[in-house]
Amino acid sequence: MMRFALIAAAAMAASPVPALAQEAYLDDRSTPEALLRSLYNAVNRQEYARAFDYFSTPPAASVEAYAAGYAETEHVALATGAATTEGAAGTTFYAVPVAIRARGKDGGEQVFAGCYTLRLSNPQIQGTPYTPLHIEKASLKRAEGALNDVLPAQCGDGAPVEADAALSNARAMFAATYGETCTLAGDPEAAEPQVYSIPFNYSYESADTPKHEARLFRFLCDRGAYNELHAYLLADENGNVSPLQFATPELDIQYENDDREGKVEDLRIIGYKTDGRLVNSEYDPETLTLLSHAKWRGMGDAFSSGKWIFREGSFSLVRYDMDASYDGESEPVTLLDYHSGP
Repeated sequence: MMRFALIAAAAMAASPVPALAQEAYLDDRSTPEALLRSLYNAVNRQEYARAFDYFSTPPAASVEAYAAGYAETEHVALATGAATTEGAAGTTFYAVPVAIRARGKDGGEQVFAGCYTLRLSNPQIQGTPYTPLHIEKASLKRAEGALNDVLPAQCGDGAPVEADAALSNARAMFAATYGETCTLAGDPEAAEPQVYSIPFNYSYESADTPKHEARLFRFLCDRGAYNELHAYLLADENGNVSPLQFATPELDIQYENDDREGKVEDLRIIGYKTDGRLVNSEYDPETLTLLSHAKWRGMGDAFSSGKWIFREGSFSLVRYDMDASYDGESEPVTLLDYHSGP
């Protein structure tokens, strides 16, 4: 028996990709959240001198002592909340809610939550040497639970920083949820998702009911020789963000003489599973549908494709096609085809 999950995984790249590859370099001081992502990017890349330098007051007696504190740490996942700001005499202070999950080399995990304080002196009146946005201090304590559950609601009494809260939360949740499984999670390209607004009504509402609005965030997760992998998050009308999981058929494919290059003798759905990522996917705002097309090899003669439609506030699988034969021809079989009208 050959499972579709194994075939799709094999098709993701020309060569195997480690489950936890080194994050792409990120050094961004444009916002408080970006600076904190850069801090833990440096920690995860074991660039401790860079991480050390993000602080105005040294976080340890020396870089060596700071690095020693992470000697048993394999990876740190970060979630940030909405920053607040206060100004004084040409200086802006930012208070940022933070939650982190540190995974040790022994597989154990510890969660911490609290606040970071960052400072920026007015760039327009600074001379040289110039002092960029930097970390003044951090106050984190041990916590229990998921990052978004232990993330403080607010730090400081200042005014909220004008920002797209749902987008900020989507970035943070993508990093927390997929930071260890998406090899491009630390790449600047992956940190900026494609964003779509989805107006909709529930089936029990009348035609003149004002439309609700959800927001779909599409993040680049991985890129192989002929496939791209995307992760999706959805913000409901109240701005609550959650990762999407997509129903996908689990298949039993029987080949002649158990040879994948041979004729397909039997192909059937034996159940359903969920997947948080889609291959070569695109969202069509006109039809409210997500389309995915996963090539099993570069020439594209063997593949699977799915269609998920947005209705009642979530995505439902309505069509699934597959060509499981490696014969140089594109002859898909429709395994599932439900009514796909919105």
